[in-house]
Amino acid sequence: LIVILAIILFLLALLVPVHAQQRSAKVPLADGFDFPVGKPDATGYYKARGMRLSPPVHFSEDWNGAGGGDSDMGAPVSSIGDGVVTWAYDVHQGWGNVVIIRYAYRDPASGQVRFIDALYGHLRDIMVKVGQIVKRGQQIGTIGNNHGMYAAHLHFEIRLNLNIGMQRESVARDLTNWADPTEFIKKYRRLNRD
Repeated sequence: LIVILAIILFLLALLVPVHAQQRSAKVPLADGFDFPVGKPDATGYYKARGMRLSPPVHFSEDWNGAGGGDSDMGAPVSSIGDGVVTWAYDVHQGWGNVVIIRYAYRDPASGQVRFIDALYGHLRDIMVKVGQIVKRGQQIGTIGNNHGMYAAHLHFEIRLNLNIGMQRESVARDLTNWADPTEFIKKYRRLNRD
């Protein structure tokens, strides 16, 4: 009975948008963003596959170690900035272990505080919990292969729409919902918190 209840609660969590799960978490203001691997500049890594919003759609960047194959299995994955963990679960399916972190930053052009979610997928290990505050460069997990489904790599997304959660098909495939991760990080490497 306890196992069945745990499964039901897990499945319900998949249906609830991330923002609804963490209404009370305070998101720290980031002072900029770094790359999630080879901190801070992706040293020793390459982008094996970039973001593509037209068919075949790829909502993320796939980061691999310079040695290719499984050479980066178990390598550190770091938070790109100061934020709060809103998701840290094994989703199975095509995902494996996933961490989603919410970040707040002050846009230098407008002065307004904006929010993004970053999804770190196919992790071997999750080293954070939902509700945990993380710092820029803090290890949040390790590179994995989705339980052997793929060669080891990091699936990394930056989402402008905070309501996507694990239901990517529920929103339009455009730049109002996603940001190109490398371009976003380059644009916001150093920010003021004031």
